Amino acid sequence: MISLNIEKTLGFISKENVFAYEAQVKAAQEALENGTGKGNDFLGWLHLPSSITKEHLADLKATAQVLRENCEAVVIAGIGGSYLGARAVIEALSNSFAWLQDKKSGPVILYAGHNIGEDYLYELTEYLKDKKFGVINISKSGTTTETALAFRLLKKQCEDQRGKEMAKKVIVAVTDAKKGAARVTADNEGYKSFIIPDNVGGRFSVLTPVGLLPIAVAGFDIEKLVAGAAAMEKACGKDVPFAENPAAIYAATRNELYKNGKKIEILVNFNPKLHYVSEWWKQLYGESEGKENKGIFPASVDFSTDLHSMGQWIQEGERTIYETVISVEKTQYSLQVPSDEANLDGLNFLAGKHVDEVNKMAELGTQLAHVDGGVPNMRIVIPALNEESLGGLLYFFEKACGISGYLLGVNPFNQPGVEAYKKNMFALLNKPGYEEESKAIQARL
Repeated sequence: MISLNIEKTLGFISKENVFAYEAQVKAAQEALENGTGKGNDFLGWLHLPSSITKEHLADLKATAQVLRENCEAVVIAGIGGSYLGARAVIEALSNSFAWLQDKKSGPVILYAGHNIGEDYLYELTEYLKDKKFGVINISKSGTTTETALAFRLLKKQCEDQRGKEMAKKVIVAVTDAKKGAARVTADNEGYKSFIIPDNVGGRFSVLTPVGLLPIAVAGFDIEKLVAGAAAMEKACGKDVPFAENPAAIYAATRNELYKNGKKIEILVNFNPKLHYVSEWWKQLYGESEGKENKGIFPASVDFSTDLHSMGQWIQEGERTIYETVISVEKTQYSLQVPSDEANLDGLNFLAGKHVDEVNKMAELGTQLAHVDGGVPNMRIVIPALNEESLGGLLYFFEKACGISGYLLGVNPFNQPGVEAYKKNMFALLNKPGYEEESKAIQARL
C-alpha cells in the first residue's frame, strides 16, 4: 500500500495547522460523496474502481487480444486525459528498450493526436507503411483538432494498407455513448467501441476504457490495476479518519504550503519509468486547480538526471517551491556494481552494492540538501512498479485532487480556460461558423 510522509514539511508549516484542515476536508469529502459541490456532474471517477465489473474487464481484454493478434503496431490517438493516463501506466511498466528488440511479446504502442507536428505525423505514417497496424481512437466529441486530424490520416492509411474489412477489425473507438463525430463514425463503419462515461472528465478517465484498453493492448494486467485503485479508494474513503487518510493529508498539506507562499509543487521521481506519471499528474492538478487566478503550479523533474540541470535552481533559487517525491521501494531487477582493478573512476567503494542502493542514497541526500536549502519535502512511497501500485497511486492523486480543489474554493472538474486557444486557432484558420471571430482577430493582427 502507498504511504505518505510529510515530516520534512514540518520545519516550514506546523502539524497543528495541517490537522486544522480536518473539518474542511470532511466537508470536501462529503461534497464529493453527496454531489453537492461545484462540478458535481463529473464525479463518476469517485467510486469507479469498486464498480468496474468482471464482464467489462473481460470485454476490454477480448478486444485487446484481437488487436494484439492482428497488429505489429497499435496507435493510440488521443490528447490530454485521453492519452496521458494510458501512456503513464504503459511507460512505467514497459521494458525501456522493448521497441528496439527483435522478439516482441506484443504490438509496439505508438501515440498520435497529441500534437500537430507535421514532421512527427509524417515520420509516424512512414514507419507504419510496411506494418500491420491498428488504431484506438479516443475522443469524446471526435472533433478535437489534434486527434481528429491524426485519426483522419491513420484511418485512410489503415484502410489503404489493410483493406476496409481488416481496418474495421483493428480500429476501435473509445467515445461518447450517443453523440459526436467519433460515435457516428464508429457506428457507420462498424468499429468495436467503448464508452467514455458522461460523468467522468478526461483527466480522471484512466480507469475507464480510455486508459484500460490501451494498457491491456500493451499486455498489462488491468484487473490488478483496478484492484490497486479499489484498495486505495477504500483507504481514502470518507469514513477513514483524517490522520490515516493519505489523500486527505496530502490535500491539506499542499494547501497549507500554498497559504505559506509555496506556489510551485515539483513532483520528483528517482525512477525514469515514472516520467509520464508526472506528465499525467501535471494535467490532473494544473487543469483542476488553475482557475480564478489561483492554484499551485505543477512542475516535475526526473532525478538524478535533472539534479545536473534544475538542481541548482531548486537548491538556491526563489523559495516559492516545495517537492513531492515518489519513491519506489523495490526494483524489478538486480544489478550490482562491479569491482575494477585500476579504479580510475574511484568507484570501488561502491563495488558489490546494488545500483538501487546508490540511487536511494542519492534520493536521501537530495532530500536533506533541499530541506536544508529551504524546500519542504513530502514523500510518497510505492511498494514496486507494478499494476497494483500504479492503480493505487493514480486513484490517490485523483481523490486528493478533488479534495484539494474544494479546499482551494474552485471547481476542480471544469476547464473553461482550455477553450481560449481553440477559438483563436479556429478564427485564424477560417473555420466555418467563426466568421466574426476571424474578422476580429485579423483586425488585431
